[in-house]
Amino acid sequence: MTTPRIVAVADVPPTAWKNGGGVTRELLAWPAGDDWQVRISVAEITADGPFSSFPGVARWFSVLEGGGVALTIDGAERQCRRGDAPVAFSGAAKVDCRLLAGPSRDLNLMLRGGTGAMLPALAGVAWTPPPAGRCGLYALVAGRCVGAGGGAALPGDCLAWFDEAPGSLAFEPDAASADVLVPAFWLAADGAPPA
Repeated sequence: MTTPRIVAVADVPPTAWKNGGGVTRELLAWPAGDDWQVRISVAEITADGPFSSFPGVARWFSVLEGGGVALTIDGAERQCRRGDAPVAFSGAAKVDCRLLAGPSRDLNLMLRGGTGAMLPALAGVAWTPPPAGRCGLYALVAGRCVGAGGGAALPGDCLAWFDEAPGSLAFEPDAASADVLVPAFWLAADGAPPA
């Protein structure tokens, strides 16, 4: 298995939102700077408010921890809680966020150009990423990302990123976390050139 690049959330300093409603930790932006094509981040939302607009960007959002949120996307409300499937929407959409029961910690995937996906990684269930692209695993709990030829040990709250999509992968959470409903998320960005 190709060795992934591992980025721990704790090692990334938070950036405060302009509206004061939370902070974001950017785990990956490729290429670096404002012209990224792939961006993965973890946000801590502490107050109700609008999401920033990103025209031309496809977005995915999933609740990691906390009481969840209600997202009003172009006038239609969608409640999102831990364990729910990720929500996909256009970065150009008008999105308002309302906390349901206190602060929420959330995973975000944004793609400019190309296609992609964010999917729950169920314990021990194999996933095959698109062959012509990049992919990753966000591990909420500690465990191993395993594939043909080996595996990588991962701490909890980290991103394991493959610049070249390997073959079939699976996530095996540590025994202490085996009962977590959604222990990790697969992230795919096919169509984006490798770094």
